[in-house]
Amino acid sequence: MTEHVDRSEPETGAAAPASAAVTPADAADAARLVAFGLQPKLLPARDQEYADLLRRYREDPPFARLADAVAAGLGLVVLEVSPRAGMAVTAAEDSVFAVRMGDYARRASADSGDRFLHGLAHLAVAAMAFPRPEDLADDGYIGRVTVNGVDAFVRQACRRLEERAAQQGENTDPATDAPGLEAAWRIWARRSATGATKDARRLPGSTTGIVGKAVAFLTDSGFLQRTGDDNGGTYRTTARYQLQVRDMAGSAAMAELLDLGVVPVTDGTPTLLPAEDTDDLELVADAGLPFHAS
Repeated sequence: MTEHVDRSEPETGAAAPASAAVTPADAADAARLVAFGLQPKLLPARDQEYADLLRRYREDPPFARLADAVAAGLGLVVLEVSPRAGMAVTAAEDSVFAVRMGDYARRASADSGDRFLHGLAHLAVAAMAFPRPEDLADDGYIGRVTVNGVDAFVRQACRRLEERAAQQGENTDPATDAPGLEAAWRIWARRSATGATKDARRLPGSTTGIVGKAVAFLTDSGFLQRTGDDNGGTYRTTARYQLQVRDMAGSAAMAELLDLGVVPVTDGTPTLLPAEDTDDLELVADAGLPFHAS
């Protein structure tokens, strides 16, 4: 990590050592910076110690290497270190900090079949938030989504995929007792958007209820910020979410959803354009952001 200086030999001339030995205080500071990075809602502008450690990371290469090594030892990948995002980290698949779609779905719902729907909800939020490659590349871009908008967007995608399945002569009515054999879009299309309650509240197992859990999780994780209550809840993206989606943008499921012809959205409204004919676009099950497959 750093070059060790042999202090048993006397120094000669005015030349200074290339680097100092790593001290316990240095290691503690590096670990402290990583700990700040694991608090996704904490912004450097609101914590002076965090801001000072970020500055040291950016100006002191040996300290930066030490902090990177601490993160790597915890199974974390450093996405960016900057005033806008802080120390943005994501968990590698084998990290103790990794969240898996199956675990998330089990906490969110007693129905194991809903795992597909929760994955699709996270995928749709990411696709709507950053529908174009240039949106992900632009550090100043802020995506906006709404709960009802995400649900409507997925339902439009469902109709598009169902039309393709019918044109290609595929089975559009698989066995209902084997949800694992159904594509996620087929399960979503059959599920009620809000459920039925006397006071018009959305049920947890409805599709808007599932989207609501997804955006709540992303908000708690520092990826989204709630901005209002319209359309089931309105949200804006954070720098951390942009980095997270940028890191996962090459996933097959993300590409498949975008290939349906998503056009830029700025107000959380779902919009689809007719897409060119391509190969099978069945969404990959269990492919939710920012999760690892079980």
